[in-house]
Amino acid sequence: MNPSKMIAAAMALSGTAAFAQSSVTLYGTADAGIGKVQSMSIGPNDVINKTKMISGSLMNNSTSNIGVAGREDLGGGMKAGFNLESNLDLNDGANLGAGGGFWGRQAKVWLQGASWGTFQMGRLYNPSFLALAGWQLTGVANYSVVGNTYNWGGNSVRQSSMFGYRTPNMGGFTVEMGYVMKADNVIAGVESSKWDVAATYASGPLVASLSANKVAGAKTSAALGGRYKIGQQFAVATSYSHAANGQNIRNGFSLGGQGTFDLLIVTLDLTRDTKNEWGAKKYTNSLLEGRYALSKRTFIYAAYLNLDSTHNYGLGVRHNF
Repeated sequence: MNPSKMIAAAMALSGTAAFAQSSVTLYGTADAGIGKVQSMSIGPNDVINKTKMISGSLMNNSTSNIGVAGREDLGGGMKAGFNLESNLDLNDGANLGAGGGFWGRQAKVWLQGASWGTFQMGRLYNPSFLALAGWQLTGVANYSVVGNTYNWGGNSVRQSSMFGYRTPNMGGFTVEMGYVMKADNVIAGVESSKWDVAATYASGPLVASLSANKVAGAKTSAALGGRYKIGQQFAVATSYSHAANGQNIRNGFSLGGQGTFDLLIVTLDLTRDTKNEWGAKKYTNSLLEGRYALSKRTFIYAAYLNLDSTHNYGLGVRHNF
C-alpha cells in the first residue's frame, strides 16, 4: 500500500475515533393546553382568573423548553460537558424567562471523574430542588403541590453563578452541594452568599432525601422527604418542610399516593401547614393529577391544584424530544 495512503487512512481513523468520543445533543419539551389560574403564585405566562391557552403556566405539567448538551470523553474515566437550556412560549414562539437570560433555564459547564464525582459552574438547578424532585410523586411538574407550597425546598428552582459538586453514587447514596459567592448574589442591593446541600438515597423501591439551604442574613430552610413504591402499581410519598423567606418561616407536612393502571397514572397529593408566617393562616393544599401515556415520549394530563384557597386547573399535552 502506498505510504501516503496509509498515513491518510490512519489520520482518517484517528479523526473518526476522536469524533466518536464527543457528542452534542439537541433535546427539549413541548407542552401546551387549556387552563385557569387563580393563585398569585403564578407561572411566568399566566393571567389571573382567565380561562385560556396555557404555556409556561403554573398549570402546565412542564414549561416548554429547548436544550443543547455536549460531552467529551477525556480518558482515564474523566468527562467534560455543557448544558444550555431556554424556556419557550408556545403561544407565540417567544423566549420565556426563567429568572435569567436567554439560556436562563440552565447554563453550565462541568467536569466529571468516575472516582471523585462531578464539578459544575454556571446557572444550575438548586440541590434542594433536585432532592425534592427525586421523591415527589409528580416529579418537577409546574403544579407540584409540595413545590408550590414550600417554594421547592425553600430555595426556588435555579440559581445563577453557582459552583456545584455531586459525589459519585455510593451504593445508592449521593450528596450534592452548591455555593454562591456574595458578590454574585445581590438582593435588594445587599451582597449575600448562599449555600445549598442535599443528601439522597435511591435504591430499590425507596427514594429519600434531606436538604438544607441558607442565604446570608436569612433563616435556614430544610426539607426531609421520601417515596416508597409498592410493587409495580402503587407508590406513597411523605415529607416535612421548613421553608424560610427571609426571617419568615412556613412549616408543614405532605402525604400523597399514586396508582398506575396500565397507561394511566393517577396522583393525589396533600400538604398541611403547621406554621405559616408567609400568609394570613395555615392552609391545607391538594393536587389531583391524571396522566395518560400515548407513547414513551407523549402524554396527556389533567390537573387540579388547590393552593392557599385558590382553585387552579389545567388540561394539556406534553411531548419530549
